[in-house]
Amino acid sequence: MMHYSDWFIPLSENDLTLGAARDSLKQIGAHKDDIPLIVKLIENPAFSIPGFTLFHGAVDLTAHDYIHIILGRGLLPEDEAFTIGYTMGSTKQIGTNEAALFALITRYLYPETYQFRDRDINIFHSALKLAEASNCVALDQVDYTQLIDDTLQQVRRKLGIIENKIRAYYQIEKTLYPDSKASRRLLD
Repeated sequence: MMHYSDWFIPLSENDLTLGAARDSLKQIGAHKDDIPLIVKLIENPAFSIPGFTLFHGAVDLTAHDYIHIILGRGLLPEDEAFTIGYTMGSTKQIGTNEAALFALITRYLYPETYQFRDRDINIFHSALKLAEASNCVALDQVDYTQLIDDTLQQVRRKLGIIENKIRAYYQIEKTLYPDSKASRRLLD
């Protein structure tokens, strides 16, 4: 069984289908039941109060997994921060207060294993801005089941995700955080 910290499909992987990439997550043995309730309440719309969404960009775990794959991110805290930030930013609806509140909740209210540290919060904000400045579709509105047979390159193209922009940011992140396993492997 692979450890979750080692699971990673790089952005350079273009020929794998989205479905095959998601199937690779079975190697780590993660379960939906392992996610703490507070994380589900904040990040998963299935756990929100009907008619009320605390944060724009909330998606269920399956969609969240697909977004990790599409963005070429693993499952470490820095990867989570980028994936969530990019997803939220893709909605083009996040204000300063909403981003700050999300960062505070992840920093102080999440269980320790799930908490964002300063580096993670910086990555979250960078991803948020990167997505807001892009022309990609709102990732929380995508029906990923329609894309599972497409290659990752085709999926990114359909969603308007510009790999070169993400690569440029990943180079910056790799330079800023050379001690981070997640940041070091981004351009592998």
